[in-house]
Amino acid sequence: MWAIILHGGAKEIEPKEVEAHERGCLAALEAGRAVLAGGGSSIDAVELTIRELESDPTFNAGYGSARNSDGVVEMCSAVMEGSGSKVGAVAVIQGVRHPVSVARALIDEEPILLAAEGARRFAAEKGLEICDPDDLIPKEPSGTKTGTHDTVGCVALDRSGKMAVGTSTGGIDGCAPGRVGDSPQPGCGYYVDDEIGGVAFSGDGEHIARRMLAARVMQALDDTSPEQALERAIRDVATIRGEAGGILLTREGNFAWGHNSRDFAVALMSDDMAGPAVYTRKRQAE
Repeated sequence: MWAIILHGGAKEIEPKEVEAHERGCLAALEAGRAVLAGGGSSIDAVELTIRELESDPTFNAGYGSARNSDGVVEMCSAVMEGSGSKVGAVAVIQGVRHPVSVARALIDEEPILLAAEGARRFAAEKGLEICDPDDLIPKEPSGTKTGTHDTVGCVALDRSGKMAVGTSTGGIDGCAPGRVGDSPQPGCGYYVDDEIGGVAFSGDGEHIARRMLAARVMQALDDTSPEQALERAIRDVATIRGEAGGILLTREGNFAWGHNSRDFAVALMSDDMAGPAVYTRKRQAE
């Protein structure tokens, strides 16, 4: 079987913005679905899914990223394979079209994370698409971005049973130059293991990193359901006044997602579903 789940960020989504989020999530889902349905690998599906999200200014990743206090776009991204614990990640990279593809190119290299100019130089050496950092800022506001907790993520399972996860983010408006959140850090914003499953988070990056949410979910799956594992992690980050949303896919192809943000854009599909499902779910009233 194959399965894929993605998210477009834990944040507030106003009614006028729902259509853009759903449309963007479904377009990204289709990119990943086509790979998996055609017998392709989970890591290819994750990369192509996130590239689609990075191309849509609705989401705070790639084109349409946030700007730091210097007015500069600095992005973070990561990918991980569930076999061999292979990780590739970039932090505070500038001037590349698709940070997720730079992270993917690192997955078989000795370093697992490159930052800033070193990451951009690596991208150029690998022949990846370089651009002027200002080209990542839409010429006109899309009218669909609210808030900055918009890290995107994806988890996929392919027909061979291999799993992969990826994240990408454009950071936080007005943050300090060089700021790095949870997105490129394994065990914090993401993790995957072919024998267990994979998880990806969005939200308050510093709080997610402090509580190592992805690691907590993976450990909890030993003795609890996917839904409970996510709920525990989100309750945990809430104890330090953090906000988060997470998606989870098990090795058996079971989905789970949850959040304590007001909304959370999610899309998913597997080979035993009649069609894709998309949600911009609101938190239940306490």
